[in-house]
Amino acid sequence: MPLRDTSADHAATDRTFQVDLRGLVDLLSHHLYSSPRVYLRELLQNAVDALTARHAVEPHGNFGIRLYADGKVVRVEDDGVGLTEADVHTFLATIGRSSKRAERIAEQRADFIGQFGIGLLSCFLVADEIHVLSRSARTPDAPAVEWRGRGDGSYTVRTLPASARPRPGTTVTLTPRSDAGEWTRPQQVHALARHFGSLLRHPVTFDDGSGGQAAPVNPEPAPWARSFPTPGARSRALAAYGEEVFGFAPLDTIELDLPAVGLKGIACVLPEAVPAGRRHGHRVHVKGMLLSEQAEEILPEWAFFVRCVVDAESLRPTASRESLYEDATLAAVRDALAERLREWIARAAASDPDLLGRFLQTHHLAVKSLAVHDDEILRMLLPWLPFETTDGHTTLDEFARTHRTVLVTSSVEEFRQVAAIASAAGLGVVNGGYTYDRELVHRMPEIRPEVSVADLDPATLTAHLDPVDRETELAAAPYLAQARDALAVFDCDVALRTFQPASAPALLVDSREARHERTRSRLAREQEGGLWGDILGALRQEAPRAQLILNQLNPLVRTAVAIDEPELARTSAEALYGQAVLLSRRPLRPAESSLINRSFLDLLAHALRKDS
Repeated sequence: MPLRDTSADHAATDRTFQVDLRGLVDLLSHHLYSSPRVYLRELLQNAVDALTARHAVEPHGNFGIRLYADGKVVRVEDDGVGLTEADVHTFLATIGRSSKRAERIAEQRADFIGQFGIGLLSCFLVADEIHVLSRSARTPDAPAVEWRGRGDGSYTVRTLPASARPRPGTTVTLTPRSDAGEWTRPQQVHALARHFGSLLRHPVTFDDGSGGQAAPVNPEPAPWARSFPTPGARSRALAAYGEEVFGFAPLDTIELDLPAVGLKGIACVLPEAVPAGRRHGHRVHVKGMLLSEQAEEILPEWAFFVRCVVDAESLRPTASRESLYEDATLAAVRDALAERLREWIARAAASDPDLLGRFLQTHHLAVKSLAVHDDEILRMLLPWLPFETTDGHTTLDEFARTHRTVLVTSSVEEFRQVAAIASAAGLGVVNGGYTYDRELVHRMPEIRPEVSVADLDPATLTAHLDPVDRETELAAAPYLAQARDALAVFDCDVALRTFQPASAPALLVDSREARHERTRSRLAREQEGGLWGDILGALRQEAPRAQLILNQLNPLVRTAVAIDEPELARTSAEALYGQAVLLSRRPLRPAESSLINRSFLDLLAHALRKDS
């Protein structure tokens, strides 16, 4: 954004930005920055950059930043390298410019957090006037420079005697607008300073103008940058810091250290489970300055069981400096942090089974998602992971001790259909309907070669049901015929067997795939002759039928098969089918809901007629 110089002397001369300043401020507030509060972060960033440059000139100097807010003005003063008049014009002129010159400036400022010009203009989000007084440290006899900008787009620059600012550095003073009190009140300025600058490496103080002693904004370095007498003391300090930042007591804290990019920090293991795929934002600082509290991109998607707070030197902020730029460095950092989490899991598995147990009890779904793609984690943790089985919720390792052949269902409803009967028959069945479970169970032989795993086939289950004797089957034949006729609309066969538990009157053996195939066959019949019918016909297979297996050991079934009244026999068969469908806990089709209601009312009516 080049400037128009209307005077060659150093007197205070009005100049104007050669852009629509109000339009630029509107762009900053609505499209670049998430909130006007970032004005203070931008001022702190400019001050930190100035101190970084000053340390390059005077490595052993004792420099800092001082904030002041009394409700009338907000002031940020630093002991940094300061600005000359040429610097003021240079930094302001880089705003919005895309050129090789701007790229060279960016390279020269690689150790800095932000850009002076755009950071200064962000103050117009809360102020109508900005006053800058600066003196360069590079030239001992350099004059002070005053820059005064106004919201109407005009500004003045003039040089002053060095006595106007006895020490090198920069002071920025804002005159807040009346509607900006939410962001410029003394308490809010102090809170924002602590929020953004708690990990800054330079001392920062705050004065509210009440006459008391200035309060430190960042009194202590980050806990990972301090020394502790014992490892236990360090661990407790890291956990306390994690609780202060995130508001929960971590299940454990994982220290993070990537020297190649100057990254240090901690990962806090969440004490409660979270839904799979729900990614928490992480708190990322760059060179001590808070960049984002919602940086999801710092960790892979499977690591949703931790929240991180890190401080890095080499990560690249986006233009708004509120998120991270996706580049090769960030990808390498994400991979390296993922490896640190794997190493923590491995250490817990090897040396702290109690911690591992608590972790898996809470975050088994996250670990399962990781184990699917990570062979090392699979071998290490699969035997420890809990699954729903016919022996209850247990680990695969414990389950495999009593079941050398492990059967796995393809859906939750299939497991619920067969669990009680399979358990009574001595079959070992695992519910494979939950996310990742079926795939992981099938990989069990990689860890326990003596164990075999197979999908549960309905024929496998029915083979374990005992047939009834011939006399009983012949006596029940009329009832079974009427039951088959009543349930034909559902493509359901009916059989009589004996099985445990005797309290179960019926078992519905059906699968989602079988229902889909029957639906395809029905649609093909309805669309016969058309293009859609030809397509469905090409896909048609022999439609497998569902099977309602009645339990001869159940007293209710023994009474039902002896019914000689046709309508009552049909109604009882429909009621048994409806009860078996409800036990499977799969979604009811409209026809099944209607059948359940009708059979209940018919049985109630029959009972009332009999009593009367």
